[in-house]
Amino acid sequence: MPMDASQYIDVTTEKNHYSLDHFVIPSHYERDVSSILIPHGVIMDRVNKLARLIVDEAKGPLVVCCILKGGHQYFADLINAVKKLTTKNGETIPLSLEFIRVKSYKNDQSEGVTMSITDEECNEFRGKNLLIVEDIIDTGATMVQLLKKLETFEPKSIKVTSLLIKKTPKSNGYIPDYVGFAIPDAFVVGYALDYNEYFRDLDHICVISDEGKKKYAI
Repeated sequence: MPMDASQYIDVTTEKNHYSLDHFVIPSHYERDVSSILIPHGVIMDRVNKLARLIVDEAKGPLVVCCILKGGHQYFADLINAVKKLTTKNGETIPLSLEFIRVKSYKNDQSEGVTMSITDEECNEFRGKNLLIVEDIIDTGATMVQLLKKLETFEPKSIKVTSLLIKKTPKSNGYIPDYVGFAIPDAFVVGYALDYNEYFRDLDHICVISDEGKKKYAI
C-alpha cells in the first residue's frame, strides 16, 4: 500500500521559504532562484530516513532502478544510505543497479512509455524485487504507465520511491510507496532537478525566479 499523507513531509511556500542569505548558493545562480524550499541538509536527513524504511521492509535482494536524468542524485545518496544499514536480523541488503531513461508518448489509441532498456534486458527483472527511484512525481501519468509496462515482465515485486511529489490539480492521485516531500505546484530546481539542463549542480531544492527562467529559456 502507498504511504498516507502523514508519512511524508508537507512543504509549503509559506512555512518553507528560506532566504538565500542564510545558505550557500553558487554565485552563478544567486539571482536565478527566488528562495530555498528544502535545504540540502534537510534533504539528506530525509533520504537517510527513507533508506531506513526501505531496508526495514525489504524482502530479499533489490534491483534499484534509477530514472534518468533527474533522479540520479537522489538515487546515489539513497544507495549510499541503504548500503550502510542492516535489516532487523542484522543482514545487509544485496543490491543491483539499473538506469532507465523514460519517455512518455500519446496517440489517438493509447498512452504509454518508452524505455531506454530493451525488452530483453527487462526480462531479467522476472521474479526480482524492483525499487524504482524517481526525483519527482508531477501528474503521475508517466509513472503509472511505466509500472504497467514493467509488470508485464513479471517481477516479484515493484516499489517506487520519489523524493518529491507535486501538489497539483493535474495529479491522477498516484502516490509512491516511499515519498520524501510533498511540494507546492511550483517549478523547482536543484539537487539534480533542472530547468533546460541548468541547476543540476545546485545542492538545495529552490524555486526558480522569473529572472532565472528568462536567463535559461531556450
